Amino acid sequence: MGSQILRNSSRVVLLHSPTKTSLYQPKVSHVTTQSRKSLPIYPKTSRLKLFSSTSQNSVISSTGFGGFLQRSRRRSSSGGVVAMTGPESVQKSEEEWRAVLSPEQFRILRQKGTEYPGTGVYDKFFEEGIYTCVGCGTPLYKSTAKFNSGCGWPAFFEGLPGAINRTPDPDGMRTEITCAACGGHLGHVFKGEGFPTPTDERHCVNSISLKFVPANATPSQ
Repeated sequence: MGSQILRNSSRVVLLHSPTKTSLYQPKVSHVTTQSRKSLPIYPKTSRLKLFSSTSQNSVISSTGFGGFLQRSRRRSSSGGVVAMTGPESVQKSEEEWRAVLSPEQFRILRQKGTEYPGTGVYDKFFEEGIYTCVGCGTPLYKSTAKFNSGCGWPAFFEGLPGAINRTPDPDGMRTEITCAACGGHLGHVFKGEGFPTPTDERHCVNSISLKFVPANATPSQ
């Protein structure tokens, strides 16, 4: 994904790989004191509460998110529904992908492109729901894992279990993240940047790789 953030007090510096910036040369970005204050503070136990199968608070409603979690669920001992690994594999030929994706979606998801920073529809979007893969519909991120990193792309501190694969770039500088079901390119993941999140990770994702499903959506939507 376009850049890596190195934190130095209140400054954020975007470093660009020479092989990844042919499409654009964004300016150095700064995270101000005000924007730093806007970052949510997450308790260290929040990830455990989200996905613990023994906690009553871990149950995800079977009617919530319009049934989009059906392929990545199992029943807990208390009868509730919790997220699990193993999304179904989605295989298509290049011609089939071109038929179902827009040219820009195909460029980013199938050709590993990058959208311009600050232009994505989900960059400053913070509604409650689920972010799915725009190519195959697999649930990828909960809205509760999204935070404002100031990098110019949607940022998440973790994905749903088993939904995202990680692959080091050939140059070894970054780690690519892809949809575990269809292999669609999402962006890159960075760690150790100092954001006040439970994982200290930033999944830097192209908006165009995602489709948002509101929390109150029904299966027909």
